[in-house]
Amino acid sequence: MTETVPPRPLRVREVLALSFTRRRRGSGFWFGFAISALWPVTMFGPRVVFAGGEHLPRSGGALLACNHVSDVDPIYDVAFAISHGRMPRFLAKAELWRIPVVRSVMAGGRHIPVHRASTRAADAYKEAIEALRRGEVVVFYPEGTLTADPDEWPMKAKNGIGRIALVTGTPVIPVANWGTQDLVPPDRHPHPFPRKTVKVVAGPPVDLSRWLGGPRTRTALDGATGAIMSEITALVAGLRGEESPPVPYDPASAAVRTAPPPTQAAG
Repeated sequence: MTETVPPRPLRVREVLALSFTRRRRGSGFWFGFAISALWPVTMFGPRVVFAGGEHLPRSGGALLACNHVSDVDPIYDVAFAISHGRMPRFLAKAELWRIPVVRSVMAGGRHIPVHRASTRAADAYKEAIEALRRGEVVVFYPEGTLTADPDEWPMKAKNGIGRIALVTGTPVIPVANWGTQDLVPPDRHPHPFPRKTVKVVAGPPVDLSRWLGGPRTRTALDGATGAIMSEITALVAGLRGEESPPVPYDPASAAVRTAPPPTQAAG
């Protein structure tokens, strides 16, 4: 596993330089407009730490596999990617395409709608594979939602990312987000003061050679997904300066443990 110690926060002059040199091509009008509108508050509000950008391929398809602790993670993951020369595409819940203005941003950025619990659920999988084969960077949150772990560690992930990685063979870059949960906690009320520090750190591509080229069984998909999440968790542990839990939190098991006992029928 890889643990990365991030450098100091970006200085104002470095953020100013990125404001001019960041990737713009390929954003589309509305997504590009949203990036430009959010950039000042995103990059000049909290202290921002970026590290590991050298691991992002300069060209060709790549999966960025990120942990998810705040609703603003995608904003900082976009900033990280475009600061290192890549314009990312996201898998996002299809409901966003129903919101005025937001749907223009999502469609303009060629992001990928996920129709959960629908007959169209497989469409996102196919579109992600097509985007990767076109040489794009696709951002994936393997947990599928904000972590439910009580201590905000990465939780057990769904194996969709393992399937996509093994089908395409594209590199999977683990990315850790930390500090965003202090800026915008799960209650979705921003807490900009006192000034927060937001960290986004990438690690080397995950070694999935053990599963590449073999049968894509459930065991293989779970194994590849577990390897990806282990690397993400190691990065998060490095950012937190703590030891991660030996076993990731499983919300399904927790739901079973906390479910009330069945009510007996009166008779």
